[in-house]
Amino acid sequence: MIIDTTYLLPLAKIGVDADLLLAIAEKRTKLRLEDIHVSLISLFELQAKAAKLRIPADVVSISTKAVLRTFDVIPFSKSAVIETSFRLRERMTDYIDCVIVGTAAAMHEQLVSEDSKILRARKLLRDEYGVVVHRYKDLVEPASRRV
Repeated sequence: MIIDTTYLLPLAKIGVDADLLLAIAEKRTKLRLEDIHVSLISLFELQAKAAKLRIPADVVSISTKAVLRTFDVIPFSKSAVIETSFRLRERMTDYIDCVIVGTAAAMHEQLVSEDSKILRARKLLRDEYGVVVHRYKDLVEPASRRV
């Protein structure tokens, strides 16, 4: 499963409602850390968002190292990722999103994202690129339903 950058943000102390990594740690999903893959471009996007929010550089550095140690990080320089990202660019305006979705397509992986533009394109992504897109709420049991 390729995860969108949103799910990495809590590692840099950026709050999100859909904390997938916490849900994995709390066993509220069938996903395991070893099931997770990350596009290298997500590390850039994480840094850019953290810089905009003035998160201290040392926090971001620790977060980046944690991602690199924990997950399979897929370079966006792979030919299949580039080719798919360029094709997706004809349909999606945010090139970073194209790279993340293109990574999922090139690696024959599913994707989990909260991005409204990606979610609106779910049918197209499944039909034309073979990418099944999930949302956090599709994969995670609510905390209140835990036994």
